[in-house]
Amino acid sequence: MWKFFHKLASPPHFYRLAPRFVLGFGVVGCVLIGWGTYAGLFLAPPDYQQKDAFRIIYVHVPAAYLSMMAYSIMAISAGIGLIWRMKLAHSVAAAAAPLGAWFTFSALVTGAIWGRPMWGTWWEWGDPRVMSELLMLFLYIGYIALRVAIDEIGKADKASAVLALVGAVNIPIIHYSVEWWTSVHQGQTVVGGKMAPEMLQPLLLNILGFTLLFGAMLLYRVRTEVLHRERRSRWVKAEVLQTVGAP
Repeated sequence: MWKFFHKLASPPHFYRLAPRFVLGFGVVGCVLIGWGTYAGLFLAPPDYQQKDAFRIIYVHVPAAYLSMMAYSIMAISAGIGLIWRMKLAHSVAAAAAPLGAWFTFSALVTGAIWGRPMWGTWWEWGDPRVMSELLMLFLYIGYIALRVAIDEIGKADKASAVLALVGAVNIPIIHYSVEWWTSVHQGQTVVGGKMAPEMLQPLLLNILGFTLLFGAMLLYRVRTEVLHRERRSRWVKAEVLQTVGAP
């Protein structure tokens, strides 16, 4: 097993292996999202308090979940790259950051749309979960900007890895914010929640679907990042020659 993981950490091996999963993850993810969204919008009954306004949950919750998952992947990968100097780990961290930023932005926008009829306002500056989620968006932007600002890729990897690891303390704050402080944000919805099965099942389908779609996009971006970093290596030149069919 360890030999498999050691081989997987090799950029050439990952580059050749990733396409086998990208298409499968993407197709299955889109199918699950399509069915989960349809079931959530048209088959699930209205909520007894929020009526049809609750249906944005089928986008908001997966986006919020993936915003934290993407940051966790980014921070863990950055830490592995910083400690064990694994080049592929830095590629994973760099590839996860823009995806995580988009999911975080989506979670904030859908949360604002949901909050308007529920809270009477688009934005609640005093809510700890809203503000900690906004902080995570700034951390993503800071990570991306730091990488762009440093020309030498090795220094960019180290500096951005430190920022990612420091910012990781925000993840448990987001998760437990509604329990630690007074919040207008609703509490736990999925685990330990009281959603009716006909409401919960479409949500779980969408969470799984968005996760698979995120996995496909992440693998694709990591593959591109590896190709950029290794563009002067012999194996990349060999791959290019093989692709164009050169003798």
